[in-house]
Amino acid sequence: MRFMVIVKEDNDSEAGKLPPPELFEAMGRFNEEMVKAGIMLMGEGLLPSKDGVRVKFEGEKRTVIDGPFAETKELIGGFWILQCRSREECIEWLKRAPFDGGTEIEIRQIAELEDYGDAVPQSVVEQERRLRAEIEARQQQ
Repeated sequence: MRFMVIVKEDNDSEAGKLPPPELFEAMGRFNEEMVKAGIMLMGEGLLPSKDGVRVKFEGEKRTVIDGPFAETKELIGGFWILQCRSREECIEWLKRAPFDGGTEIEIRQIAELEDYGDAVPQSVVEQERRLRAEIEARQQQ
């Protein structure tokens, strides 16, 4: 099972204030533990929303909205993609993350095509498999 772990933005990170070096070091050690355990597939921090945009879709109209965005509690500051045997295993790993000060994370299971049952046409299933293989091949280059 794959999970996206969403690290919520806070006022400091949204303002561009970096955490102390000790937190970077602790996070590095935590990430290393997860990589060695074989569960961490990816993990990245995000720049503040002032550097981002949103694209709003309404019929044929596309509207680009420049950041910053007002509600920091709804913003993502970073993420991990983890592969665990269960949601409970993922939770246990994340309880060990070196966060403090009210940091909030959200854990969401990544849907697999099989989770949608017969709603997904076989042609889309085959396309998805082909695209994933192509992505993996490109990453190996």
